[in-house]
Amino acid sequence: MTDTDDTDSAGSPGSGRILDGVTVLDLSTFVTGGFCSAMLANQGAEVVKIEQPGYGDAVRHSGPPFIKGESPYYWTLSYGKKSLELDLKNDDAKEALYELVEEADIFIQNFRPGTAERLDVDYDTLSEHNDDLIYLAISAFGQTGPWRERSGYDLLIQGMSGIMSVTGEADRQPVKVGLPITDLITAMWAAFGATTALYRRERTGEGEYIDLGMLEATLPWLTKQAGMVFAGEETKRMGTKDPVLAPYQTFETEDGFINICILNEKLWGELCEALDRPDLPADERFEMNADRVEHLDELEAEIEATLADKTTDEWIEVIAEDAGVPAGPVYSVEEALNSEQIDARGTITEIDHPELGEVPVIEHPLKFRNAESGFDLPPPLLGEHNREVFREHGYSEAEIDRLAELGVFGDEGDADADDADEGDADADDADEGDADADDADEGDADADDADADGADEADDTDANGD
Repeated sequence: MTDTDDTDSAGSPGSGRILDGVTVLDLSTFVTGGFCSAMLANQGAEVVKIEQPGYGDAVRHSGPPFIKGESPYYWTLSYGKKSLELDLKNDDAKEALYELVEEADIFIQNFRPGTAERLDVDYDTLSEHNDDLIYLAISAFGQTGPWRERSGYDLLIQGMSGIMSVTGEADRQPVKVGLPITDLITAMWAAFGATTALYRRERTGEGEYIDLGMLEATLPWLTKQAGMVFAGEETKRMGTKDPVLAPYQTFETEDGFINICILNEKLWGELCEALDRPDLPADERFEMNADRVEHLDELEAEIEATLADKTTDEWIEVIAEDAGVPAGPVYSVEEALNSEQIDARGTITEIDHPELGEVPVIEHPLKFRNAESGFDLPPPLLGEHNREVFREHGYSEAEIDRLAELGVFGDEGDADADDADEGDADADDADEGDADADDADEGDADADDADADGADEADDTDANGD
């Protein structure tokens, strides 16, 4: 957590995290809702992750790899949260949820349209219990339109948004971005929408309903390619090359690869000087950016012929360090997480986990001067906070015992984390992909029932690179 000078005045320097005092109930599964609520937790919100008893969020089981039965992928979406098992097939559990809603600020779900209504957790129902609630409904295609009832996942949205049409090498099969990029794009819109709705509520006192579809969330990120279409130009797959800038791509060196980014003629001249190639800017094919874009293949051949003489590290020193031209290596994920820059910024930290000891944390990047940020809780064990959440809402131990007896937490929902750890759940018995929303609560609902926008099929097998 970022250190600041402490004062007691709310809103003043050092007064704590910006979303301190904000309570979030997150019924979502996988990435879109999960990463959104992680962003809110990082800024101080209390996030209660409401999960299917005995199994939890399906991302807990996304792997391999697993560490003592737990997916490290789950960690990256779940820092800073509390886990509460609620069996929403149980009417007493619904009533308990409604009591939590009364004191909540934000409610997140990512069901396919219609599922929230069947589970009695739709906006109209919950707003009767809290009329200033900010309700975030994430789905693949939004709550209206001819595709509203379709399930959708990152891979589908990458294809339908145009991303795959411009990703990959020319004249080869389209490929997806190696991350669940549309899930993460949607999650960031979700966090932005929730916080701006909070700001509006401060001004007006009114709650809000937010309808967020993955497809629409992705389209604004097309920027450059959309601009080409607006101008009547054709977009295409170009590998790492850029349609409007040159050179702006990956080049091969003696021992690997280097990215070079030239955005103007000044940088172009400085690059050629660093490469000791004064002939290049003198060549009419490469004089101006438009010329270089038109003769991109010839330009690539000329630059790579020069880069073949040195290693990537040697060229980084010459081009980036000495000449100040934007250039960088192509790191593996391991190298990226362990670079000297990331180490200096304190981006990778550790947090104590109740069963695993210290686990790594990727800190979120907002570094405020006058406020703190950071995660204060490890990724929760399934049902770890069943009692704590209700205790904090004024329930006595006897009342919590009664909830357990009524099956609010599921058959074994009142067990502690050692007894109810998600790692003990058998996917054959509780797999989200087997559940039907008519028969299952929100954690149960798979793509057939929930808009598993956060859960693309690649995520289901942890084959999406995330």
